[in-house]
Amino acid sequence: MNPCAHPFRFAVNMLSPGSAAEWREKCRRAEALGYDVILVPDHLGMPAPFPSLVAAAEATERPRLGTMVLNAGLWNPAMLAREAATTDQLTGGRLELGLGAGYVKAEHDRAGLPFGSPRERVDHLEHTVRELERLLGDPEHAPRPAQGPRPPLLLGGNGDRMLRLAARYADIAAFSGATTDDSGAIRPVSPAVLDERVARYQGFAADRPEPAELNILVQRVVVGDRRAAARELLAQAPGLTEDELLAHPVLLAGSVKDIADQVRAHRERFGFTYFTVLEPSMEAFAPVIEELGRAA
Repeated sequence: MNPCAHPFRFAVNMLSPGSAAEWREKCRRAEALGYDVILVPDHLGMPAPFPSLVAAAEATERPRLGTMVLNAGLWNPAMLAREAATTDQLTGGRLELGLGAGYVKAEHDRAGLPFGSPRERVDHLEHTVRELERLLGDPEHAPRPAQGPRPPLLLGGNGDRMLRLAARYADIAAFSGATTDDSGAIRPVSPAVLDERVARYQGFAADRPEPAELNILVQRVVVGDRRAAARELLAQAPGLTEDELLAHPVLLAGSVKDIADQVRAHRERFGFTYFTVLEPSMEAFAPVIEELGRAA
């Protein structure tokens, strides 16, 4: 099983709300820049996922549209199945459904929902995934998604239970290359730890008939001095060295050609073929997509 058999795909995760006109223009710009997927997160204070994706579909023609990632603790599985199926229909079968266990306690508190222990959050995510499989796999379920038996599923996480769940159910296995605490603070792990996590997933997925895509969430793209970019990020990466950050896929830095070479290197080392950048990096990363397309 070769996870690198998938072609490169590039996504932008849209973080900031705005007017209808501003949202449509951002999505059209992402399409023009060559992004394959437009994504929306699931955090309070950021755009609501499903209406945003329907609006994105109306403004664009080519990109896939997805969630990166839904916080399963905020969703009832039956209601989520209805939302996902309706959105898949309204986007013309372009939906990719991303799910995670949730990691920001304050958001649960604001929503008046229990946060639970890590085990309880993964339990709820697993229940949600199983219910989505059951509900959307039922030909009598209404509404029906445009894609059958369900939209492609992305699962994101780092722990063994999450990796097992992704190996069993996910079409796309997403890695953050980092750990988070209950406040939502992100701390990159070392490249060696990321190697181990990817290898662990591959072990769980060894019996899959077809390999899943492997996704990585890039935290920062800097077209400029690589060392300076790594030094700036060191404060958010306690315990890592500058050289470790330079070898880490959460940071892409250097010239456009340098970054394209880094993307290829991360494909060879980790198996990542699906790279997601954050909205503030959308313009900076676009020339890299063009560079990789020219070299394909």
